[in-house]
Formats: sequence, structure tokens, C-alpha cells
Amino acid sequence: MSNKFVVVDLETNGNSPRKGDRIIQFAAVVIENGKIVEEYSSLLNPLQPITPFIEELTGITDEMVESAPIFEEIADKIVHLLEDAYFVAHNVLFDLSFLNEELEQAGCRQFYGPILDTVELARILYPTADSYKLTDLAAQEGIVHTRPHQADSDAYVTAELLLLLLKKLNALPQVTTKQLEFLSSSLKSDLDIYLQTLLQEKQSKVEYIPESWEVYRGLTLKRLPNNLISSQSKDYTVSFDVNNVEKRMKDTLSFYQKREGQLEMMNAVHQALTSNQHGLIEAGTGVGKSLGYLVPAAYFSIENKEQVIISTFTTQLQEQLFHKDLPLLKRILPFPITYTLLKGRNHYISLDKFEISLKEQEDNYDIVLTKMQILVWLTETETGDKDELNLTSGGINYWEKIKNDGNFSLPISKEWAQKDFYRRTRNAAQKANMIITNHALLVKDLTADQHLLPSYHYAIIDEGHHFEKTATKHFGFRFSYVAVRLSINAIGTTDQKQLMYHLEHLLGDLSLTEKVEFNQFILSLHVELDELFRAVLRYVKKTNQSSKEGKGSYRLKKTETGDWNAVKSVAERMVFLWKDGRNALGEKVLRLKEQNRKFSSSQMLVVERIESILNDWQIYINHLREMFLREGDNIAWLEADKKSFPNNAVLYTQPSSVAEPLQNRFFNQKQSIVFTSATITVNNSFDYYLKVLGLGKNQLEVQIDSPFKYEKQVQLLIPTDVPEVNTVSLNEYVSTIGEQIINIAQATKGRMLILFTANDMLKKTYDYMKESGCLEEYAILAQGITNGSRMRLTRNFQRYDKAILLGTNSFWEGIDIPGEDLTCLIIVRLPFSSPEDPLTEAKNERIKNEGGNPFLENSLPEAVLRFKQGFGRLVRTEEDKGFIIVFDRRIVSTSYGETFLKSIPAVPIKQQNNAEMVEFIEKWLK
Repeated sequence: MSNKFVVVDLETNGNSPRKGDRIIQFAAVVIENGKIVEEYSSLLNPLQPITPFIEELTGITDEMVESAPIFEEIADKIVHLLEDAYFVAHNVLFDLSFLNEELEQAGCRQFYGPILDTVELARILYPTADSYKLTDLAAQEGIVHTRPHQADSDAYVTAELLLLLLKKLNALPQVTTKQLEFLSSSLKSDLDIYLQTLLQEKQSKVEYIPESWEVYRGLTLKRLPNNLISSQSKDYTVSFDVNNVEKRMKDTLSFYQKREGQLEMMNAVHQALTSNQHGLIEAGTGVGKSLGYLVPAAYFSIENKEQVIISTFTTQLQEQLFHKDLPLLKRILPFPITYTLLKGRNHYISLDKFEISLKEQEDNYDIVLTKMQILVWLTETETGDKDELNLTSGGINYWEKIKNDGNFSLPISKEWAQKDFYRRTRNAAQKANMIITNHALLVKDLTADQHLLPSYHYAIIDEGHHFEKTATKHFGFRFSYVAVRLSINAIGTTDQKQLMYHLEHLLGDLSLTEKVEFNQFILSLHVELDELFRAVLRYVKKTNQSSKEGKGSYRLKKTETGDWNAVKSVAERMVFLWKDGRNALGEKVLRLKEQNRKFSSSQMLVVERIESILNDWQIYINHLREMFLREGDNIAWLEADKKSFPNNAVLYTQPSSVAEPLQNRFFNQKQSIVFTSATITVNNSFDYYLKVLGLGKNQLEVQIDSPFKYEKQVQLLIPTDVPEVNTVSLNEYVSTIGEQIINIAQATKGRMLILFTANDMLKKTYDYMKESGCLEEYAILAQGITNGSRMRLTRNFQRYDKAILLGTNSFWEGIDIPGEDLTCLIIVRLPFSSPEDPLTEAKNERIKNEGGNPFLENSLPEAVLRFKQGFGRLVRTEEDKGFIIVFDRRIVSTSYGETFLKSIPAVPIKQQNNAEMVEFIEKWLK
């Protein structure tokens, strides 16, 4: 094995050398015998102008390369550097292909030796990294990276990263190395060559396995204690006093600053829990909400020997509580406290399924990469929780194959039972003082046949404004064309080498008639599935007058017409066919089990997978009956993209109100449920949220203001020269706001977040800004257009000095951009839900039928809460300041606009034309 690695980085004037793009900087770092022995770097004259964006990104200007050599003058030096070496780069295929194109044009020999990709290596060896961008990996590993996007700096940092990666790879136990080597032939790089030599070296030595690892059934696992939480042997007598708590916080937390609102919140939460009272607490940004409820919850749990459930909206927020806030809590408390983080079982790996899957030959790149990631991850993880992993989309699909389903009936499952992560976490949850969970699991626990959470009487619901929508979703169901078709395909016919093929071979006695009948059933089920969705689409086209293009939601308004009866007829036919076929398949599985034969683990897994799909099918059958064949109050709708129907069509059904089921199944069954959020009140009243939750008036209601000085930190600006959106065409409106945004962005130097309520307006505005040519120095990032998740887009936004971020939906809340990275927040339209949204339409109908006012009782309060969430994106700390610009003049021109303004902190409001606004912004920022 060569001990020479040449780490290369290029800066280029574009992405395509075949279209004339050239290298403007080349850098290489040579590593031999584990040490950096040589560095080489040169600017290059591309013989063409450097674009403004590349200049902004790299800092390399036309003047800097004017006297630099052209590539042909250093080509021989590069060829010499690369002799007898691994070619290494971060995203190696880009750098290598670009370099080889340039070498060919220079008449030099291209590089065809072994390659390593530090992105691929990092994915395998750092499976839990948040990001695989070089700057992020450098920060994670403590590597100083002072000049990102300059080739010499990037190459050196990549070289240091490679040394760390190889060190970690070399330290893995032989059993893991062998499994990685077995899988590595399907990688993009030549890691398999390196691993083969490494394995030979390991096999020639006596191996010592550190105490921190254990090898079980061929997998290396992190050694964990038998019990994650031990039962407390000592009773503690504690008494909650907020003054004593405040003193302990001051003594134990070096960064502590007294916040009256936080202390007020602690008292309110403790009061609600001890008085067995439900409560709603709105705590403004900066109050210190997490400790505001965790501290009194801990005291209450110890005082009363009661478990307290802490629920938040997302699993990411669960992680934040668990890893950031709860360790602080332990430092504050004068007594020990136990807690555990509990998610749905599908979040946890099934070690028995993974063991079987490892033995299956794969050539799919994403699956191979994910298997390798998991092999390394298992040497580190204490939880077995998928959310720790950074998986590709293909890896997420593979997880479906190895996720935990809580089934320990297979012999191999019993072998793994004592080490099963989900089982260990469930056992810990039984003993913990506090359980950190999420709204989805909390609501599923209310509807599941078997409890998913330990029995409890007290809960605190953080991000409480999401709870009603989460409950609405989980009290309904989702019937996806793709998911159903995949489940049918997974069973397959006896000829398709899917589950039915394997079941037939296990049975060994299927008659020709049985085979023909079953195969016909599978084919007929596919036909009926297609026909059902076609019939539904025909029906919604006739009953919905929407002209929207692309993805849309179309309500199924059940009517006594021939069209609806046609849909019912197809659904009824499919239900009978599916039920009979499911029963026939179930009988075959039962017949196999009655044979009492000894099966291998992989054979038993076939049976388990079939039984799992049979359970899914029963749920689907029940859903079809409820949606089409039974009368009920739930709302049904089709969500489809006209361009790709039926491949991404989904049928939904949800209740128009969850007030009654929550009251009966939740509030009446518990002693105290406390909701907290920064956005629960509308016009300083809790009435709206009390009503949607089904809570009566006699609850604890506390509103705690933010400690921020909004009147000094925020300026609310409303342009006078933007038309009402409904008075002009969409293109005309976009043209107007596009020009305004460009002018404002130049005044704020970017640092701008623009919130939209519709994807089409976002896209048109993005296109206008890009095509204007006025913002070439700016990074313009847009949800659904620029690649990446919300988190990645936010990180990229913070990375650039001049950046503009456009977002809808999820960007209205949950993103945190403190400091100078965000100076300007633009709200394009007041965030009213579309009246065509099926659930909004149904809620409004219900309110109207009850004699209420749908606008005042539903549409307006929903929009106000959303507006408050958007408003909260700008100021995240006491030092932040900036502008909020609302393009929608309804906020001042209508009577209901005042409700929006009264629901946010008091701030200075100015109405100005664009020129005046730009001048004011420039002066205020000086």
C-alpha cells in the first residue's frame, strides 16, 4: 500500500471545464508516513474574467491572477507531485475530473491512480456529523480554517482532516474493519485498496479490544451498563422556593443573568402541577423558557414521587433539551434527578435485522454507505437512535428495513433482546423522574391499542402552539398511493423474487391453482389501486373549481351523486378484494408456522416482514372503509401534483376539531397539563387556543413578556408604494416587490430573510432577483430551489457575508439566526391560510354552522399566531437589532390589521415609500 497521499484542492471560475471554465488556484499537500512533508500552491491565470460571485466567494480577483502562470506552465509539476500516490480531495470526483480535463488540454498524462474522498470517508467515520462541508468538519474537529474557499487553505485543512480520518479508521477493531472491507468495493473511491492492506496488517498482530467495546454476534458495540437508570434508593425531602432556586442558579451557572420572567414562569408551572390544574403560559422570546419549566417539574417530581412528561414539537428539540438544558438542570438542583429521552420505536435500530441485512449482498451505493456508517456508529452510540445519524435519502429508505418494530418473537431477536436499544430505553423510562418525548408520540399514545409511554398524570407541553395541529394529524390518517404500491410490490407474485416468492419456497406445497389465484390477486390489487385514485381525481376535478397548477389539495365533498357513488363503488370493490387476498396470505403464513420446522434467521425475517405488511394492509383496509364507506365528521381530501399524478398522490382524513377527543382522552384523564409557547395568545387573550384544545375557562393563564427592549431593537416598516396583492397581477406584484427587495438588500448588505406564504410567489421573486443582475455579489438562497434542508440553507445563509434567504412555511418559525447575520426580515403577505385548504374550509364551515364567525374565530387568530412566529425570527438576543418590513398593507389599511399589531411587542412603526425607507435603513444602521 502506498503511504503517499496528495491532497488537492482547486478554485475554479465555474463548474464545467468543457464549457470553458478554468482553474484559478491549485493547491496540493503531500502526506507520507502519516506526516505532511510538502505543500504547493499557485494562483493561475484563467485567461478570462472572474465572475463577481466567484470573486466574492474566494477573494480572488482579476488583478491577483493577471501576472500568475497559466495552467500549462505548472502541469508537469502537478503530474510529478501525483506520482505513486493516492489522489485525495473533498468531493474527489469534481476535483479529479476538472484537473484531468486541464491536464489533457495541456497535453499531459491524466491521473488514473487510486483515489480517496474525504467526504465519503467522513460520512463513514463521522456518521453523526451535522454536515460534511469542509468548514463544518474542520470546526467539529478543532482544525483552524482561516481562509475557506482558497485552495491552499482548503487543501491544508483537508490534509489535516485526512490524517484524523485515517487515524480513526486504523483504530477500529479487526471485526469492524473486515466488515467495512467487505462492503467497500461499491464505493466511489478506492478505499477498498486501503482497507485490504490495513486488514492484512491487523491480522498479523494480536488484537487488544478496549474495555469500552464489546463484540457480540459479529458486531462491535459500545459497552453500556445493564441499566441506563438505576432506581433511586434514597428519598429526598425537597421544597420548592423560587428564591432558593435563583440563588443556586447564580452560584452554579457562571453565565447566569437574573430574569424575572423566568422566575415568574417557574412559580406558575409549579403552581399548576401542585394544584392539579391545567395551564397555558405564554413566555416571550428570551425568558428562558426551558429551565422555566424544567426546574419546577423536577422539584414536583421529587416532592410528589410522580413522573412528569416533557413534550416538545420535534425530535431535534428533544435532543436540545436532553443534551443542553437537562445537564444545566442537574447542576442547579440540590438533589439528583433522572431523565430519559423517548421516541417512537421506529427511531431505534433493530440489531437483529441489521445483522441479517449485513449478510445480504448489495451494490446500491447509498445502502452500502449507510451500512458502513452504522458499523462505525455502533461502536459509539449509547442510544441506537436514528436521529444521531446523518443519512442520505437512500440511507433513510434503507432504515425502513432495519428499524425497530418491538417484535422479539424471532430466535435471533431473542438473542439481541438484552442489548436492544428501544427495550433499554423503555425500561429506563419506567424509572425516570422525567421523560422527554415529542407531541407525535404523546398523541399516538392516546390512540394506540398499547401504551407507548408509561402511565402518567402530569405533562408539560413545550412549543404548545403546535399541539392542536399534531393531534389533528394523528387523529386522522394518510393513505399514500406510493406507500400502498410499495407494500404490494414488497409481497410480489410468486415469480418476482419478493416476499411471496420466498414464502412459496418455504412452504414447498403451493398448488398451481393457489399460485395463479394469488398472482391474479396481486395484479388485480394494483389495477384497483390505480382505478381508485383515478376515480377520486375525476371526482375532485368536478367538485373543486380550483385553477391551481402543480401540487394542490382537493377536498372530497361527499355528495349523493353518481360521481361519488362511482368512487364508493371502486373503494368497496378494492376493500373486498384486499380483505380476501390478505386473509389468503395470512392463512399461508399460519400454515407455515404450524409445520414447526426450524428456520434460519433470514427465513424467519421473511415471515416477520410478511406479517408486518399484513398488519399494514388491515390498517389500510380500515382507512378505506372509514374514508369512503362510512358516514362520519372527518374531512377527507386528495393531495396531488397534476404534473405527476398519480405517483405522488395521497388521500388524507382528519377531524375538523380535536377539542372533544382531547378533552375526553387527555385532559379529563390527567391531573395537570401545562402548555407553554412564545405564541399562544391573540390580542393578549388565550381564548382562541383554549377553544381549539377543548379546555374550559377555569385554567391557569399566565402571560410573561420578553425581557428584550423591542422598542429600541426593532423598527417596523410598511411601504406606501406597494399595491394590494389582489389588485394587480402576480407578475406585476412580484416586479414591484422584487425592485423593493433589491434596493433594501443593497442598503442592508444582504443579511435578509424573506418570508412568503406561497411557493409560486417565492419562485417568481427569486427568478426576478436573479435575472435582474443587480445582486451578483449576493448569495440568494431559496427554499425548494436551492438544494438543502432548512437547517442547511440557514447554515449557508450564515456563512456568506452578503446573503438573502427566501422561505415559506417552516421558515416562519424554528430557525435561529442571532447577531448580525440577520438584520432585515421581510414579510411579504399576512400569513392567512388559503380558503381552498380543505381543513381550513371545513373548520370555517363548522364554525358557520354553529352560528359563529369563521374569519374572527379561525382565519384571523391562525394568521396572527403565524405572524407572531415570523416576527420572532429577527430578535433572538438582547444585542440583536434590525428591521421588519411588511409589504402587506392590510396590516394598516383594515380594521383587523390592528389585531396583528396588538399581538406583537410595541415597536416604532413607519410608513414610507421605498426611497425613504432605504435612506432610513442606511442611517439607522450607521
